[in-house]
Amino acid sequence: MWQVNNDGYYGKFGGAYIPEMLYNNVENLKENYLKLIREESFQKEFSSLLKDYVGRPTPLYLAERLSAKYGASIFLKREDLCHTGAHKINNTIGQILLAEKLGKKRIIAETGAGQHGVATATVCALKGLECIVYMGEKDIERQAPNVARMKMLGAKVIPAVSGSKTLKDATNEAIRDWINNPNDTYYLIGSVVGPHPYPDMVARFQSVISKEIRSQLKEKTGNELPDYVIACVGGGSNAAGAFYHFLNDESVKLVAVEAAGLGVDSGMSAATTQLGSVGILHGSKSFVMQTEDGQVVEPHSISAGLDYPGIGPMHANLFAEKRAVFMNATDEEALNAAFELAKMEGIIPALESAHALSVLQKMKFTKDEIVVVNLSGRGDKDMDTYMKFIEK
Repeated sequence: MWQVNNDGYYGKFGGAYIPEMLYNNVENLKENYLKLIREESFQKEFSSLLKDYVGRPTPLYLAERLSAKYGASIFLKREDLCHTGAHKINNTIGQILLAEKLGKKRIIAETGAGQHGVATATVCALKGLECIVYMGEKDIERQAPNVARMKMLGAKVIPAVSGSKTLKDATNEAIRDWINNPNDTYYLIGSVVGPHPYPDMVARFQSVISKEIRSQLKEKTGNELPDYVIACVGGGSNAAGAFYHFLNDESVKLVAVEAAGLGVDSGMSAATTQLGSVGILHGSKSFVMQTEDGQVVEPHSISAGLDYPGIGPMHANLFAEKRAVFMNATDEEALNAAFELAKMEGIIPALESAHALSVLQKMKFTKDEIVVVNLSGRGDKDMDTYMKFIEK
């Protein structure tokens, strides 16, 4: 019941709510994606690139000092060690291979924290394809290192100057581009959002994370099932990947951590499950932060990758059916968790991942419990933000 059905829904969430101009593109993808990704040639190239280009499998690291502090075995799934510095590359490799098979020569993408933009620019360079990345003007300022990386990789970065000038607005601009260029353009969506089949497709490409966690835990502990899997959620691609192969194992508690910003009730938050209601955003039905008349409420998070007013339909269903526990972390809590990991384990996490780490202090564990936190990205891109707090 946790996977998408034939109509593109997770329970009552999902679907494809799209303009008529995009109907053929989305239908073509829907009809062909499963057949294409199951082809032996696709799987062979996908697996080879994950191994030799991305550097998979990523380590599952027992954080001994964190474990001692929180009274459980705390493992970190080191997606920060992927090529480009985050889990995003898993999905862009899968989708660029699909785009090639569909004959598309022009690739567009949206990005918030910049990691998906970098990962898209990377695979476009690898395959010699044109790359256009839409990014909120505000995010361009706070994620300058990733903007420079995208440009060095040959991508054209176009600022979104409407609304809050963040991820939502970048997505709006990318969809407009796709409507205007439906024939030669492939929209490489970075999260488990958008019209079906994107949420399912992205989750499948990211599911390598939980597949590896199972085999690595078996090797390290003798049991492939942890007690908890914790991941941050904006749109939710890293969480989808970390949860995927545990969805049917009810003994594994899934914990999704949203960005509370300045506080859930502050008016400056991105905690969608707490503040949202059922609505349509970017092509699918899910929980959306919106006014009573359906206008999207501007989100806020210190982390650009969680600064989004919705969640993917897979996560909406996990929340509605209580399969996953949804928690949240404020900007301050995320910052504290980032500094704690840096000082206790010598690892500087992305601000997004720091949200997941921050809930360790809110949970009660027993010493024999196994906890996996998906460390979805590294903190290089957030150093400007971190430096402001180091200097205080």
